[in-house]
Amino acid sequence: MEQLLHTPEGVRDIYNGEFAKKLTVEKRIRETLNLFGYQDIQTPGFEFFDIFRKERGSVASKDMFKFFDRDGSTLVLRPDMTPSVARCAAKYYSEETIPVRLCYLGNTYINNSSYLGRLKECTDAGGELIGDGSVQADAEIVALVIECLRKTGLQEFQIELGHAGFFSGLLDEAGIPEEERDGLRELYDNKNYFGIETRVSQLEIPEDNKEIFRKLPRLFGSCESLALAKTMARSARTMEAIRRLEQIYELLKLYGLEKYVSFDLGMMVNYRYYTGMILKGYTYGTGDTIVSGGRYDTLMAQFGKDRPSVGFKISVDGLLTAMERQKIAIEAEMVNTLVVYHPEQLALGIALAGQLRKTGVWLALHSLEGRILEDYISYGKRMAMGGILFIRQDGKTVEVIDLVSGSRQTADLTRFLEEE
Repeated sequence: MEQLLHTPEGVRDIYNGEFAKKLTVEKRIRETLNLFGYQDIQTPGFEFFDIFRKERGSVASKDMFKFFDRDGSTLVLRPDMTPSVARCAAKYYSEETIPVRLCYLGNTYINNSSYLGRLKECTDAGGELIGDGSVQADAEIVALVIECLRKTGLQEFQIELGHAGFFSGLLDEAGIPEEERDGLRELYDNKNYFGIETRVSQLEIPEDNKEIFRKLPRLFGSCESLALAKTMARSARTMEAIRRLEQIYELLKLYGLEKYVSFDLGMMVNYRYYTGMILKGYTYGTGDTIVSGGRYDTLMAQFGKDRPSVGFKISVDGLLTAMERQKIAIEAEMVNTLVVYHPEQLALGIALAGQLRKTGVWLALHSLEGRILEDYISYGKRMAMGGILFIRQDGKTVEVIDLVSGSRQTADLTRFLEEE
């Protein structure tokens, strides 16, 4: 029986004050997305396997939770929000010529290896700007990410920008075969400097190309790293990638947000559908990124609608972990008041609770039957509540108990009801 109380590995229960804080952070992110003109959308928790298959550049098949419906179709729990939103946009906005802004909040499911210690069910919040291939759209997404994080209360974070075309351009310039590329990307993604040195030395490419790949992991930091990257660029594709990042940075200066931005030309992302600017967000208190995203100009075409697009996702769980470790207070809305009455005063209890709820007070109504007032005082403290309104037996007075300070005051119940 005790085993039934536990959750499977990789998922967990979130309750009481922790869940109240999560809802508060989600609300702040959603409000910011709406302020930027992004409209809410909800996609199914599971979809057809083909939505996320390898050819679309999403999650590897082995990392998906797969099952079958009664018709034998292969379904998966949604591992990635972007292909779902792209499919939805291709279906419902196929004739729209003006850019569409969509935002979401939902859970994703990735069957990570147990030893990684990561959650298999995560909550992501994000936005997608569909139908706009401009540099202004890229800058808007970066600015939106920063504003979302600031709105939650996080202040110390950094958004790193890279470009998918820069590394791909270097691979093309060096003539590295397709079968070699994924292995190299993984080494750079893991910042495996020793592995990079070893693998690059084994490549049958000119020595000057090898030197470029050796220097690549050091191309990060301020906008000065872009100037260094220019000395390595040899093709129009790599030069255009750098130029694009410079333009994004200039626009972010107009937003007044450039202090949050740095660059990493060696940045890699897990999803292969990114074609242009890519971004990752970091803060202290967590060992993983709290934001990821970028431009994906070819993904929509796979659903029958060729539209340039750019977007991002925030890991709500990762963000909450970081905020907790940074001791950032989250003023969460939750049930913070108890109205306690003697059994014979049920009508008074309902009346008082009704009046308070009209003013927006979150409260729970409890009868004193079979218990004493101290039981509810202890319960209120365990549940991190603020206070108790105890209707005394005379039916004319109410005792106001502050659970934080321990103070008690008495008020006339009739006046109390009239004032509220």
